[in-house]
Formats: sequence, C-alpha cells, structure tokens
Amino acid sequence: MGPVRGPADPDYDVFLTGTVFLDIVFTGLDSAPVRGTETWARGMGSSPGGVANMATALARLGLHTSLAAAFGDDHYGEYCWDALEQGEGIDLSRSRTVPGWHSPVTVSMAYEGERTMVSHGHAAPLPDGPRPACPPRARAAVASLTPGRSEEWVAQAARQGTRIFADVGWDDTGRWDLAALGDLEHCEAFLPNAEEAMRYTRSSCPRAAAHALAEKVPLAVVTLGAEGAYAVDGRTGESASVPAIEVAALDPTGAGDVFVAGFLTGTLAGWPLADRLAFAGLTAALSVQEFGGSLSAPGWVEIAAWWNLVQGAEGQDPAALRRYAFLVPLLPVPLRPWPLRRAVPTIGFGRSA
Repeated sequence: MGPVRGPADPDYDVFLTGTVFLDIVFTGLDSAPVRGTETWARGMGSSPGGVANMATALARLGLHTSLAAAFGDDHYGEYCWDALEQGEGIDLSRSRTVPGWHSPVTVSMAYEGERTMVSHGHAAPLPDGPRPACPPRARAAVASLTPGRSEEWVAQAARQGTRIFADVGWDDTGRWDLAALGDLEHCEAFLPNAEEAMRYTRSSCPRAAAHALAEKVPLAVVTLGAEGAYAVDGRTGESASVPAIEVAALDPTGAGDVFVAGFLTGTLAGWPLADRLAFAGLTAALSVQEFGGSLSAPGWVEIAAWWNLVQGAEGQDPAALRRYAFLVPLLPVPLRPWPLRRAVPTIGFGRSA
C-alpha cells in the first residue's frame, strides 16, 4: 500500500532524527546470564538499531521517510547506511558520516519474553559547514520526549504543519512530571506504555491514565503489553481498545517502535481509531517473531501473508478475524516472497545474487 498523499502535500511523509546503533541480538537464552559463567545463545542477529527501528518500520509500510542521523565511518556505520538507504529506501540526505567517530553499539539479550541491553557509544561531534534544511516539510514526524529538554526542531516542524507523534522513555529523575515534557504541547499523539502513562498522570490504571493524557494532547495511546492497547481521542471523546495478538515471540526489540509506525500510518490514512490500534498491534506482533529491531519490521507483503495464513487456520474466532477485515482491500495480490533484508549473524557477508 502506498501512502494517501494529496497534490499539495510535502515530499516526505515522515521525518525523524536520533541515534543509529548497530544492534547485536542474542536469542534462545533460557535465563539471564549468570556472573562468572559463559552462556551460549541458540540464535544471534545483527541489524541497524536505535532510531533505525522506527525509520525502517515506517518505510516498510510505504511511507516516504527522511532520517537525520550521524553514522560512524567504520564498517558498522557503512553497513547501517547501506541497509537503510539501499535496502529500505530511506532518505539520508540530512544524515552525515563522521570521520573518526565509531558507531554506537547495543548488545541485546532476549529471554523469558523480555530483553536486557548493554550499549556503548559517544555523542557525535557537531558538524562543520552548512547543513541541509532540517526539519524538512513532512506530513508527520516522530519525536522521543525527554524530561527537562525541548528540541527546537519539534516546535519548528509543528509550525510548518507537521503532525508530531511522540513516545517517551523511563524518567531517570523519578519526578514523572508532565510539565517537564516541554514538547508535548506540539504533539498530536502521545504513545507511552502503561507504566509510563500511570506514573505521569498519577493514575491507578492505564485507561484512567489515557483519559488524563487526552486532556493534554489530542490523541493519547497507552500500550498494555499482552493486553493490547487503549486510546482516547481528546477532541471527540472517542475511546477504543484492541486486544493483543498472541504470538511466539523470538525477540521483542523494537516492537514499540513498530507499534508507533503502524499507528502513524493508519492516522495519515484517515482510518477509524480502533482500526489504527488493531493495525499497530498487528505489525508489532509480527515483528517480535523475527530477529532484530529494524529488520524484523513487517511490510505489506508479510501482512498479506499473515492474513492468508489465519484465514485457513483451524479454530479461528470469526469475530476476531472481522476485526482485521478492513485490511483486505489494501493487501497486495498476488502474494510474493518477502524481498527485504533480515538480521544476520554477522555483517561481513556479501549480498547473494
């Protein structure tokens, strides 16, 4: 499916900026590593990570995506640049390679349905000379909010008419003060998880937290893990709840990014709130069945393959299937093999013919 774009719309559907990591993911661990011992993983994959998770998920859903990021001039940086620009068609004209700067790296260990990560990196030096206009005009942008810090590009993008979708990380200060999220005032949608939402609103349940957030931002979406997601439209008062899809999870890395990408896609397409939630949850569920945060993101071919599979599976709840019937007119036909990259154990191999 291509994006729904009008003749007066800007060239880019989505803009985002942030740090690109080289992710090395270990899976098949029965438990957390024990100090003083050696633990062998049954699976391993490498892929671009960090902001690349979101950029790839958006691009694979057909959105023309612009990413501004720094890349190291080492082999890791070369691999990440190539994977994003050549492999995914992401516009990197606002990105740069930094001589003498090494790529940030994250090692992720997946076990018991969760993950533990160890990262290393240094802030990229400021660029010399003129830079491309940033942010560009785009239909939407994705921001990661940080307590006590505002990003000028967010306000500038909002002034240009860009619709801002934002998530947030754990508040290490422990204050959990919504007023400290200065860029929230520019956002159309805010998508925290249940724990974050409850702490920021001092609420006792995620649904109450979503309603409280909807007083601050037009769209409040709270992810509920295995229970799905709940959303409130603060402009209309509409709310929607969609259960999660049960899958055998291999690696949860980047699932939250894929969820945001799916919800953003549905919003730009003008879908009803419940359909946006269902689609976001579906894309996230498909992503956790593959290695890596970015290269596990599904595209429309994989979504079509999933729909084809569940249609023929025994024991399916007809009501549950009807929840996703809105996708049928959008799915590619006929089905073809998925052509994009997957995470691989090492980045040194050449491409196959």
